[in-house]
This record gives sequence, C-alpha cells and structure tokens, in this order.
Amino acid sequence: MSPRQETPARPAAPVKSIVVPYERDAPAAQLARLADHEVAERWRAVDRSAHAPHLVAVPGDDGEGWTAAALVTARPDTAYLKIVDAVGDVPAALEAVVAHARRREVVQLKWEGWSARPEDAAAAGFATLDSPLTQSEGAAGPATGYVRWLCDGLPAEPPYYGQSTHFTCGAVTALVAQAHAGRLPRESLDRQAELTLWRDATNFFACEPVGLGVAVSRAWPASPVTVHLDTDRPVMLDHYPENDQEWRALLQRASRADAERIGVPVDPRRLSLTAIREAIGRREHILLLLSLDRMQGFEVPHWVLCHGVVPGAVVIDDPWANAATGDTWVDAHLLPVPDPSLDAMSAIAPEGFRGAVTIGT
Repeated sequence: MSPRQETPARPAAPVKSIVVPYERDAPAAQLARLADHEVAERWRAVDRSAHAPHLVAVPGDDGEGWTAAALVTARPDTAYLKIVDAVGDVPAALEAVVAHARRREVVQLKWEGWSARPEDAAAAGFATLDSPLTQSEGAAGPATGYVRWLCDGLPAEPPYYGQSTHFTCGAVTALVAQAHAGRLPRESLDRQAELTLWRDATNFFACEPVGLGVAVSRAWPASPVTVHLDTDRPVMLDHYPENDQEWRALLQRASRADAERIGVPVDPRRLSLTAIREAIGRREHILLLLSLDRMQGFEVPHWVLCHGVVPGAVVIDDPWANAATGDTWVDAHLLPVPDPSLDAMSAIAPEGFRGAVTIGT
C-alpha cells in the first residue's frame, strides 16, 4: 500500500446526512431500493451488534427517501471506522462517511472490498491495502480492502497473515514483525513457518512472554530481543486445573533459564505506552500480549504486533478476526488503538501483569 496524505474527495459543499442504528432484523425501509439482494444478505448474515453497526445515509430532496447509504462498524475501543458496503450514490455516501468520521474524531477509515470499485475508492482518497497472505481460521473476508487515514504520520504497512489455528498468534506476530523489518521474505510466511516457531515457543497451547522471546532469539540470533514481564510468577495458567498448572509452570521456569543462558534480557519493569511509542520510533517491533475482552467480548490472552504510531493511537496488526461479529482482516490490519485503550487491554487478568517482547533493529 502506498501511503496517501489527506486529499479532498470532491470540492463540493458538504453532503447532508443522517446517522441511524442498523437493525439487522428490521432494516430501514429506505434501503430497499438502494441495496441489492447480495448486499442486503451480507449485512444480515451475522450479528454485528458488538461493533455498533449504524447507517450513514444521504437523504433525498423529498426528505424521506435516501439517495445513498453506507453500513459502518468498528471494533470497540479503537480509533477507526469501517465501511462494509456503500450503496446508491457511492461518492455521496463516502463523503458523508468521511464527515461522520471526522465528527467522531477517529484517525482512520477502512472500506471492505466486497462491492467497492477501485476507481471509487481512489477518487475518495482511499489507498488499496495489500492483499492478505492468509486469512485467519474461519474468517473469510473480502479479497481486497481500502484505507484512508485522517491524520498525519502514516505507518508503513506490514504484510497481513491470519493465524491458521486458535493458538499460534504469538508465532504469527513474530514472523510478521520480521517480515516487516526486512529480515524475512514475505513468501516465507506460511503455515510451516507458523507452526515451527509456535512449537519452539509454546507453553501448550499458548505462548507465554519468556518462551516466545527465547524462540524469537533462537530463530533470528542477529535480532536483539528483550522480554518485558512485570511479574516473576508463572502466567496465563489460572484457567487450568492445579495439576496442569504445575507442569506448565515448570516449562516457564525452564524458559527463564534458557533466556539467561542465551542472553535474552527479562526486564521486570512494566512496559509503558510511552516506552512502546519510543521503541516504535526507533523502528523496533513490539509483540504485545493483550486481552480480547474489550475488543471482542471475551477474556482470552492474545498476541498482537505493535508497529506504528499516529496521533493518540498505536497501530497494531491482529492475526485473528472474529467472523461471528462481521470482523475481517480489514478490521485487524493496520488497526489504530487509542493509547488509554491499549493500556487497559494489555493489563492481563487476574493480577494485571503486562507481557511483551521487543525485537530491536
């Protein structure tokens, strides 16, 4: 993707618009003559309520009918909006959504490529996202997607690779970080690489911070690696029965011994959002452990890659998308998360520890 600075889509006067909630079981009557059967079915196919679905519509001259509309959603606690489809007078719909996004003070707009035409996207100031290398298990999104940043300081785009299992997020974030840094060819990101790195890092089935850092250092000895973990107790084990916690804790102690032996530092201080921003400014990559509770509604530890910063938000890549909510790789890729939200997400229950792995340059 070639970053694009803000350019006005059209010099015309602002389009009048209205914003109403999207009701899956009772869609607005004005949509009937705008959305074809395929679009209407896509909108109704999943329950998007967790992503605050709403319609940005352009009313007609009669004040009752609509000339254009767009279905807009977003993950909670993020700084973007996503257009699922725009129907009717598409340029007018896009102009209305841009104005809506500015009122919401988000830093980014995305557009799923289900029905989008590249020429419409380009005319409205959207850049084409690089196609995903893979999409996460069970989450079949569109083949294409578009992004328009509403701020300065655009981050470089890493390749998007969706994890092929429910437990390889740590390995995927490390692989994508190394590809983004130019240490790994894009074509090397495949299931073989994903599972091989996971096998070296796993604490069965998840990857805990020290084990992941050790595995990254073993795979790329020339890459400086630091583990950040502000607790000395075993982590991510509380949901297991006591006997299963014991042997996994033993493996975590072995990982710490491996880290000491091969020279991977384990920093016991809490990694701050300021430190994350500073590391990204040095072109380092941060593999950050966070809980999916705020973005997806369930308390599961999950690794994401922090690789860019924009005003007020850190840009992450999430290797997993939740198909049940209409989430796709377009949501998960180049995802801006406000600093306070990321700070809260990365306090892992039950004791609120923070785990991360920094890969230096």
